[in-house]
Amino acid sequence: MLRRDLVTLMVCAVVAAPRAVRGQQAQQIRRVGALMAWSEDDALSKASVAAFAQALAGLGWVNGTNIRIDYRFAQGKQDLFKNYAAELLALHPDLILASTPPAVIEVGQQSPTTPIVFVLVVDPIQLGFGGSLARPGKNMTGFTSYEPPLMGKWVELLKQIATVITDLLSIYNPYAAATYADSFNKVIATAAESHGLKVKFAAVRDDHEIEQTLSSQANGSGCGLICLPDAFLVTHRELIVANAIRRGMPMISVGPFVRVGALLSYWFDPIALYAEAAPYVDRILKGTRPADLPIQHPTKFSLVINMKTARVLGLTIPPALLARADEVIE
Repeated sequence: MLRRDLVTLMVCAVVAAPRAVRGQQAQQIRRVGALMAWSEDDALSKASVAAFAQALAGLGWVNGTNIRIDYRFAQGKQDLFKNYAAELLALHPDLILASTPPAVIEVGQQSPTTPIVFVLVVDPIQLGFGGSLARPGKNMTGFTSYEPPLMGKWVELLKQIATVITDLLSIYNPYAAATYADSFNKVIATAAESHGLKVKFAAVRDDHEIEQTLSSQANGSGCGLICLPDAFLVTHRELIVANAIRRGMPMISVGPFVRVGALLSYWFDPIALYAEAAPYVDRILKGTRPADLPIQHPTKFSLVINMKTARVLGLTIPPALLARADEVIE
């Protein structure tokens, strides 16, 4: 190689080096923590993670390239929400995706300034997650699920199908009592009274209490069951549904329950909320304040009826209600 060629190559390398450094700086990897409500191997978790990652990729954020997403799966357990919130915050994320109220509460208490995008949160204003839906005004925003009045619809739908029930049992996670369960149960009590139903409420904390409560309260097909939406209860949905069917209890709850055998659900698509959260993450990483992004509601609720369970319980679905169903599981 000629001396002048070698010199030229050296000069080019020196000039190119700052450009390479600038390119690396421009490709700075942003860090996002995701505190998920269910266990890692739960089908809901897998679908939620996939929907979130796919939506981010569509916005130019590729995990491992220009963004790193650290996941923790709380399995519906209160202590894990607290511990995993601390672990994620120790990684100094630019933002945290928080699934369900316990995740938001733990992250918010441990770090009042870290931006939060939440999903699957009931009544966020009542919980203090924002000043208003239009302008949250805090370090968090996101996507709510629904509010207490919908519980009246649940009671109405259950009574329409299971006309023989005279009693109603509502089970809930006691850790949720101070956040949303109390207000939901008040609506259930009023609706039950209007339909001539006696209603009982029971807090369940573990597998044993779930089985014991359903066993003691069930009176065959004369008792309907409502299971309030909660990370712990959704995690234990197969156990709850199996016990309800074994004791002849017609049951309504959120979507994941009807997939494993509950009689019906009236809910939105929870997976879609994770995809909708991606544009908010994108905007916040690019400089928008969470306080300026409105909290959004689901736009579509679906009625799903499990005909297999109806047959097991000996129930006949009214033709008019069947025609209204968005999906019928055979």
